[in-house]
Amino acid sequence: MKNKKTNKKRYNSQAVKWGYLMILPVLLGLTVFYIIPFFQNIFYSFTDLNSFGVWKPIGLANYKELFADENFYMALKNTFTYTIFTVPLSIIISMTVANLLNKNIKGIGVYRTLYFLPAVTMPAAVAMIWKWIYNGQYGLLNQLIMKFGGQPKAWLADNNTALACIIVVGIWMSLGMNIIFFLAGMQSIPKQYYEAAKLDGASGFKQFFTITFPLLSPTLLFVITKDLIGSFQVFDIIFMMINKTSPALKSSQSIVYLFYQAAVDFGRKGYGAAVATVLFVIIIVITFIQMTLQKRWINNVKN
Repeated sequence: MKNKKTNKKRYNSQAVKWGYLMILPVLLGLTVFYIIPFFQNIFYSFTDLNSFGVWKPIGLANYKELFADENFYMALKNTFTYTIFTVPLSIIISMTVANLLNKNIKGIGVYRTLYFLPAVTMPAAVAMIWKWIYNGQYGLLNQLIMKFGGQPKAWLADNNTALACIIVVGIWMSLGMNIIFFLAGMQSIPKQYYEAAKLDGASGFKQFFTITFPLLSPTLLFVITKDLIGSFQVFDIIFMMINKTSPALKSSQSIVYLFYQAAVDFGRKGYGAAVATVLFVIIIVITFIQMTLQKRWINNVKN
C-alpha cells in the first residue's frame, strides 16, 4: 500500500515537471514579446527616448503634454466614434447573417465560405480594394453616384466622410470572424428547444429572442470583448487608406495612429510610449466595465 502511494506521488511529480516543461516555450514567448516590452513601455513613457535610443528621465512631462494636446482628444474622439459604430453594427449584422446561415438551405456551404472571406483577406488587400472604391476620380462609388446623376466626391480627403468610410471598412472586416463565432454558438444550442417552441406555436422571431439570443450570451460576451479591444487598436486600415498629407487625416486618425506618428514619424518614442500607456488604461477600464455588466446579464440568463 505504501509503495502504491509512493509511486503515485512520483508519477504526479513527474507529470507536473513535464507540464511545466511543455508550457515553458509559451511562457518564454510571453515574457520576451509581451511582459518585458510592456514594462519597458511604461518606463520609457517617463523619459524623452528618441529614435537613436538616447533618453533621460523627465517625470510626467510626456503625460502633461499629452493631456494638453488637442490632437490626442481628436484621436480619442475618433477612436470612440469608430468603436461606437463599428462594434454594435458588426454584431447585429453578423448575428443576423449567422442566423440565416444556420438554416438548411440549398448551397449553404458556398454562402458560409463567401461570408468568411473578410476574415482571411489580408488587411493590405482590403485597404487597397476599398481605397479604389472610394477613389475621388475613378472609384466605383463615385461611378455609381454619377450614374444616378450625383456629383463625385473625394471621400477619403473630406473631413465629413473620411471617418465614416473607415467605419464601413472596419465593419466589413470584422463580419467574417464574428459570423463564424455566432454560427458555432448557434449550432451548439440543442435542437430540442426549438422543437418544443414550435409545438407551443412560437414564431421564428420569438424563438430567436427567447432561445437563440439568451443561450448565445457567452459567445456574445466574447465577441463584444474581442471587438471592443480590436476597435480601440485600429490602425492598419487608417494607415493604408488615408494619406499622410490628406486634409482629413486629423479627423480620422486613431489613438494608435497618434502613437505611430509620435514614435515613428517624429522620433519621439518616449511620448509615443505615454500614448500607448494611456490607451492600455482606457482598454482595461472599458473591458472591466463591460465584463462586469455582461457577467451579470449572463448569470441572469443561466438562472
